[in-house]
Amino acid sequence: MGLIQVFVTGGTFDKEYDFINGSLYFKDTHLNEMFDTGRCTLDIDVKTLMMIDSLEMSVDDRQIILHNCARTKAKDIVVTHGTDTMVETAKVLADANLENKTIILTGAMIPYAFGSSSDGFFNLGSSLAFAQTLKPGVYISMNGRYFDWDNVRKNRKTGYFETIS
Repeated sequence: MGLIQVFVTGGTFDKEYDFINGSLYFKDTHLNEMFDTGRCTLDIDVKTLMMIDSLEMSVDDRQIILHNCARTKAKDIVVTHGTDTMVETAKVLADANLENKTIILTGAMIPYAFGSSSDGFFNLGSSLAFAQTLKPGVYISMNGRYFDWDNVRKNRKTGYFETIS
């Protein structure tokens, strides 16, 4: 088993809650704490690329993600990402035809900082497993499932990801 590269881009996954004014904001990623809590023994390298809400993600931001996925020597990659535009970033990665890389994009509907009500911990664990077992390609991992990047959507009414067809 080789190195799993994890790229952090922000999203709800890593948001903090300001108890004074009730707003969500970014501070630092929670991933290292999550790996420790989960007693993860995988060889993982975590690199923070940006800490933004995916609704604010630009074309240039997506190119930064693509550049880093292309240049890492790791074959297995997990990208933490906001759920609102995850599919758009997956398309950019898929269109680049990065050979022999399995790229999993994942996120959370509820921030990890909210504790046991967050789906982030479960989604992260699932993504690590999928990165090690799926054939090369680009996938979205949410709700314990994986989806081909071009056959998934976020159902904004239910808060779950679903297959399109």
